[in-house]
Amino acid sequence: YPNACGLSCDTSGRHAFTKVMKALRGKFGDKLVTAAISADATKGGKMEASDYYKSAAQYVDWYLPMTYDYFGAFDKQGPTAPHSPLEDYDGIPKKLFDTKSSIAALIWNGVPPGKILMGLGFYGRGWTGVTQKEPGGTATGPAPGKYEQGIEDYKVLKTRCPANGTVGGTAYAHCGNEWWSYDTPQTIGGKADWAKKQKLGGTFLWELSGDTRDGELIKSIR
Repeated sequence: YPNACGLSCDTSGRHAFTKVMKALRGKFGDKLVTAAISADATKGGKMEASDYYKSAAQYVDWYLPMTYDYFGAFDKQGPTAPHSPLEDYDGIPKKLFDTKSSIAALIWNGVPPGKILMGLGFYGRGWTGVTQKEPGGTATGPAPGKYEQGIEDYKVLKTRCPANGTVGGTAYAHCGNEWWSYDTPQTIGGKADWAKKQKLGGTFLWELSGDTRDGELIKSIR
């Protein structure tokens, strides 16, 4: 993340990102210039650490704020929370960790809505050792996953641990001692409707192989 920390930390300065985007635009002319960016709109968060707003936005065609992975079993003991909430809800572990808040921060600070694509996850994040069905429960660690612990494809979760609740505009499931959050065709449809009303440029997704063979999720965007 420009001028912020992820797996490692960058100290290039607040205005380095604008310089990179300007250089890309100069190099590629009228070709598409896009950037997948942080969705952390908290005070002093990753969005504020760099100049994503007016200065850099003038050079990009689309911003792809990664409006997922807000919460997950990287916090091994929980509290359980949906990794991609559309909106705030009572009891959310961290305020402004939701899609609407992230996109509102971009628009409020001068990024045209048509340059913003809303991120959709075709996977779930989950914990094990959970006894509480509703969000906010404690856990003992990440649930088993195919790629890494605590992550699994929608196409697997829809039968392994079917959704039995919704919160913040997304779905969650409690089955046995596992708790998962993920989007369903219904919740993705709701998110896409909201994006259309906001006149966003569209949506993007991570990633296609998580969908069912007949494309339940990608069809629901349309």
